[in-house]
Amino acid sequence: MSKGRGGQSLPTTSLEFHSGAVRFALAETEQRPTVLGLIASGRMRPDTGRVTIDGDSNNKALRRTIALVDAPDVSDPHPDITLAGVVGEELMFAGVGATPLHARRWLNQLGFGELAGVPIGNVDPAARVRILCELAILREGTEGIVLVAPDRHGGSPDGWWRIASEFADRGYAMLVVIGGSAAVALERMHELEAINASGPIQPLVLDRPGDAASASESASASASGEHSTIDAGPESPDGLPAVPPFDDEYAEEDSPAGADPGSVSENADAEHRERPDADTNTDPDTDPDPDTEENGGER
Repeated sequence: MSKGRGGQSLPTTSLEFHSGAVRFALAETEQRPTVLGLIASGRMRPDTGRVTIDGDSNNKALRRTIALVDAPDVSDPHPDITLAGVVGEELMFAGVGATPLHARRWLNQLGFGELAGVPIGNVDPAARVRILCELAILREGTEGIVLVAPDRHGGSPDGWWRIASEFADRGYAMLVVIGGSAAVALERMHELEAINASGPIQPLVLDRPGDAASASESASASASGEHSTIDAGPESPDGLPAVPPFDDEYAEEDSPAGADPGSVSENADAEHRERPDADTNTDPDTDPDPDTEENGGER
């Protein structure tokens, strides 16, 4: 698949991810990680190629099954919103109690109760990934997660990599879109099986003083047709705490009227705080509608 004229928004890319396994995809520039995440989760149509789930081209099923987590400008929460506020909103969309009390109780169960009043922009990167992924799977029917650019928040890649691996061990299909620096760090841990969605990487040539010839170091990543199978996910690291089930003891009293946790509608994208026009072409040469959110319209 590709997106944009001549693949400017996303070069020709081919990848698969599976239930019970975690896969990393390499995408760089400001736009490509989000574009790849939108296409892989069925929320944007590619210009070439196709996206399938279990062999079928069914974007509705893909959107219902795959959660798009923390994609910049699409599904990432505003950095100034408190963590309890973010949790409360997601609990409401999941069809359970969504009052501040419910949000604090849920955070306490997860072990992050002391962060309830902290703006999510100030939350530790690993804790942020843990919380947002746990919130994503509260929705009925979620079987996979596309996590976009967790490395942009800083911290050690080892933190969110372990969390993604744990979700894979719990049976979810995990695709993590990362940049080159994070890929290098993970490669040194001998854990990287990445798809390069940013085109070829040219070798870096450095001139050494006093040497007749310059030494070059090359780094390349190539798209491969081979992929992980369902049981090929990396082993979960020892010592990770088991995540307790959500305690909905008070859910009936304060659940939003008419909320059906088992229902998923065509408007599920809006519930993820995603752009309603995310299916549009992101080709920079195309003149978009001036009223779209890409040009600062109301989200």
